[in-house]
Amino acid sequence: MKHTISLLSAAIAVVAAVPHQHKHQHAHEKRQYNDVTHVDYDVVPGPTVMVYVLNGQPITEDEVRQGIANGTLVWENGGQLSVASSSAAPTSTSAAYVPPPPTSSPVYISSTTSVLSVYTPQSTPTSSSVYSAPSSSYVAPSSSAYSAPAPSSSAPSSSGSSFDSSSATGVDSDFPDGQLDCSTFPSDYGAIPVDWMGLGCWTGVQLPGSDQGGFSNIETVTKDQVGSSGACTEGAYCSYACPAGYQKAQWPSTQGATGQSVGGILCQNGKLHKTNPAMSGSLCMPGTDKVTILVENNLGSNVAICRTDYPGTEAETIPLDAQPGSTSNLTCPDASNYYTWEGGHTSAQYYVNPAGVAVQDACQWGSDANPWGNYAPLNLGVGYSNGAAWLAIFQNAPTTTAQLDFAVEIVGDGISGSCKYSNGQYCSGESCSAVTGCTVSISSGTATFVFSNS
Repeated sequence: MKHTISLLSAAIAVVAAVPHQHKHQHAHEKRQYNDVTHVDYDVVPGPTVMVYVLNGQPITEDEVRQGIANGTLVWENGGQLSVASSSAAPTSTSAAYVPPPPTSSPVYISSTTSVLSVYTPQSTPTSSSVYSAPSSSYVAPSSSAYSAPAPSSSAPSSSGSSFDSSSATGVDSDFPDGQLDCSTFPSDYGAIPVDWMGLGCWTGVQLPGSDQGGFSNIETVTKDQVGSSGACTEGAYCSYACPAGYQKAQWPSTQGATGQSVGGILCQNGKLHKTNPAMSGSLCMPGTDKVTILVENNLGSNVAICRTDYPGTEAETIPLDAQPGSTSNLTCPDASNYYTWEGGHTSAQYYVNPAGVAVQDACQWGSDANPWGNYAPLNLGVGYSNGAAWLAIFQNAPTTTAQLDFAVEIVGDGISGSCKYSNGQYCSGESCSAVTGCTVSISSGTATFVFSNS
């Protein structure tokens, strides 16, 4: 018998901007699909872990993949596994995909910082829903829609910044291991200087403490702690930004003892060393080459898009400055060839800030005084797995209920499903919600996140 299982969050474990979540995706026989009553979101410290449940019993991602391969489970539009027609094979793009042999990684995770709470949605997600926001302790102002401030001393920095997130020098060059002084930022080897962090152009610096089955007492260096020798000092792991379409390729095999991530190159004996040469000889590596993911800005102002620095400090410090009228690459990690946490694959999370906020203000830790930084209204989830890229738009909940001041839509040929944010509503087709995000998948070609006024 063929069964139906929702797979909408499998590749992009879309999460709130603050909590890690353990999600239990429930599956039922097709004839019982309308009786699905809940999806449990148990928010606990640690990355998001996806667990598949079929008829009340957990099943692994390996079993899901095998079900697709042997025909007991098939893809259909909307990102679900469903009953195949008995008279004909599925004809959709996603249905034609046969996943690779099962790997040792059965779950998906995504990065954020953590809080404790428990949430149970009150309604069944639609076929395109990926995240139902917990109730939030954040109290929004009387109007939650953000309006750009008039020019004043308290306004964000001018968007006419010279920051360029699309170009770099030597991005594909091998990094000279153990040759550069720790005081040297490696901009000649693909790393993009992020000078507003006050860390000598690094996006984050971590002092890992002792290694007893994992790093303990990990200290994150702040700009106030930087002395004359710089931020990247002896024993520190120093993280960096890569140009658009690329991502950090260096992180140590030893990670936090209690689930923290550590990333970057190591300052050892006064020199900078690669920490993951088996992954890449370079500091930066491209995302998947199976699909192309773009961001198109049709607004009159720049939009700062900030990726979580993961593995690393997990702050939103990796900048992409989408200028008016521009189209930029958005890095899409390939789950089979990127950072794993406790055996689980990871995806990328991006914070989308209100129009006109410069990356210098947006791509760093903020406060609830302004709707940018970690208080940006909207998140994007991006990752490639099981033969498709999974792309999501969702509210940055429970951190904020503020609304983004422009529309975001995912467009492209061959996309399975539809997903658009506009005026505080996340819509998949005619189904819209103020709290539930949406997702699409694409197995080949190009998908674009389009920013517009409508």
